[in-house]
Amino acid sequence: MSKFIIYQVLPRLFGNYNTQLTIDGTMEQNGCGKFSSFTHEALKQIRSLGATHVWYTGIIEHATTADYAAFGIEKDHPAVVKGKAGSPYAIKDYYDVDPDLADNVTERMQEFENLVERTHQNQLKVIVDFVPNHVARHYKSDAAPQGIVDLGANDCTDWHFSPLNNFYYLPGEVFHPQFDVQNYTEYPAKATGNDCFSASPGLNDWYETVKLNYGINYTEGMQKQFDPIPDTWFKMRDILLFWAAKKVDGFRCDMAEMVPVEFWNWVIPQVKAVASHIIFIAEVYNPAEYRNYIFNGKFDYLYDKVGMYDTLRNVVSRNHAASDISKAWQEVNDIQDYMLQFMENHDEQRIASGFFAGEGKYAVPAMIVAATLSKAPLMIYFGQELNEKAMENEGYSGLDGRTTIFDYWAVTSIQKWANFGTFDGKLLDKDQKQLRTFYKKLLHIALNEKAVTDGLMYDLEYANINQPKFNAHEQFAFMRKYEDEILLMIMNFDDKPHETEVHIPAEAFHFLLVEEGTEFKCTDLLGNYKFVEPVVLHSANKFCVDMKPWSGMIIKLERFQN
Repeated sequence: MSKFIIYQVLPRLFGNYNTQLTIDGTMEQNGCGKFSSFTHEALKQIRSLGATHVWYTGIIEHATTADYAAFGIEKDHPAVVKGKAGSPYAIKDYYDVDPDLADNVTERMQEFENLVERTHQNQLKVIVDFVPNHVARHYKSDAAPQGIVDLGANDCTDWHFSPLNNFYYLPGEVFHPQFDVQNYTEYPAKATGNDCFSASPGLNDWYETVKLNYGINYTEGMQKQFDPIPDTWFKMRDILLFWAAKKVDGFRCDMAEMVPVEFWNWVIPQVKAVASHIIFIAEVYNPAEYRNYIFNGKFDYLYDKVGMYDTLRNVVSRNHAASDISKAWQEVNDIQDYMLQFMENHDEQRIASGFFAGEGKYAVPAMIVAATLSKAPLMIYFGQELNEKAMENEGYSGLDGRTTIFDYWAVTSIQKWANFGTFDGKLLDKDQKQLRTFYKKLLHIALNEKAVTDGLMYDLEYANINQPKFNAHEQFAFMRKYEDEILLMIMNFDDKPHETEVHIPAEAFHFLLVEEGTEFKCTDLLGNYKFVEPVVLHSANKFCVDMKPWSGMIIKLERFQN
């Protein structure tokens, strides 16, 4: 494993420079980003920020209200589409890309392949979504290669369940959700994507999707019928191999825990046998299943949402003590390097939104923890580095502190940074520029410091709980070491400055193989603090610094040479 950094971006929004936006507007009204929006200059700037991978979110064709009938793509019924643009996770054709993203719809797949090539030319790798659990209610592939049988084409709809079927059915029942649906017919009704085995899903269900059948009989004791191998397994393997042939470098697997671990154990080795470089990242929210999906499911990485993300968010929001960070990493200590770290993604509220911290700078110490506490990969969401607030009512998404995935819209901070495709950042305000500079420094430190990418970590929090000049509710400290390279990280989550003293216990010197009494030259790699004199590290001494509010230091310790 090696450290890498993912830049998640929604292409539909990234390259949209329209500033005259209509709430719940159509693509014609509000515009839409394109594959071509990711120019060489755009990708160069993403790479210079410190990213190594780009997760292009919403690439595969999904249900939408946009009309592409002239191009041989069947229209979707608006009653089962969320928002005007539709959810990127209501897949309509696994073998096609979203026509919204093409300059020339008839050449849309070639335009995507060109994007993959451009991305690689700029020393970045490509991650795309794989959505294995559910598809749009009106799934129909018009772009599948010859010989591919469509999902559901051979299903027996008289059966509620059969491992031969791709969907689950409710025989004799018409789809009739708990809200008004006009002129839409589905008979028999299919089970809904969030394991709703009813013909009447509600507004809070994933009513726009239908559940795929991997051979588990949900209504009869969760029986697993995996021998012979269910038909859906083969179809989904073919889809993964199709995208692997497009030279992508990884799959972010949506709601992977809703698909049996046995399928992943079967399919991932087969994909890697063809394309060994491909990584698989799982969205799994049940900590009790983490090790199952890593060791039995063969995943390379899992989201660390329920543990570290939730903890850091609570600490930033002043609800939890910084010392809770120790509990979060200890719970996954044996699999820590598998746990993808992040502070934003398309499902979570923006740090700078009024629903979270209100300003991106308040999460600076949390980002240092996320980026450097472990060897695990880090992910940031486009605009996170630019103080994006997402405090707009875009339409279906509403004003919720998230950047919409359902509406045709634009991201203000990205527009300013892009400056109509120049990507010179001249339109950014002072706070945005400062925050982006911090992210750039942090990401490069995380990628290039051996103590982070290959070293050992020692948590100093327990040794400072009762220190008079260390507030364990607001401050967190740890060390990392690789060979002769030593880093000391100190974070202040408080809105007040602190004169801080960090005790480094004898156990830390033993664990890290550092001799007590050694004199070190100290450099804050983030450039916020100047050390004038060398420091002697000893368990009888305290490491003393003045901490600014919402700040952190990454202090490089180098043996002092007279």
